[in-house]
Amino acid sequence: MKPCPACGRALPEINRYCTHCGAGVAADTQRTTTTPASGSAREQLNLNILYGMVTVLIVSLIMPPWETSPAQPAAFLGFHFILSPPQPDAIVSRLLLTIELTTTAIAGLYLSFLFRSKP
Repeated sequence: MKPCPACGRALPEINRYCTHCGAGVAADTQRTTTTPASGSAREQLNLNILYGMVTVLIVSLIMPPWETSPAQPAAFLGFHFILSPPQPDAIVSRLLLTIELTTTAIAGLYLSFLFRSKP
């Protein structure tokens, strides 16, 4: 039996909290005092990789993937500047642009987590 630090009642060794007043028992109070100290040392995502991801996303929007018009046979025309498409009737491939943006965002978040900074 061990006494409760708050009310002094005798408690079995297995109890972590007092059944009368709810206060933590000595073994548990040591655990709770060390937990916030280790919890305050938080890991942070790598901001340089996140900034690079945002830059690549912006460049991807400026230089979208182009494909031939629906009247022509399907062909990928590549990445060109948005103001100078490869053909007058070429269209932006929404599917490829979505795949590109999603892949870039997932890769950037994964890499920023993988190379996170630990204080």
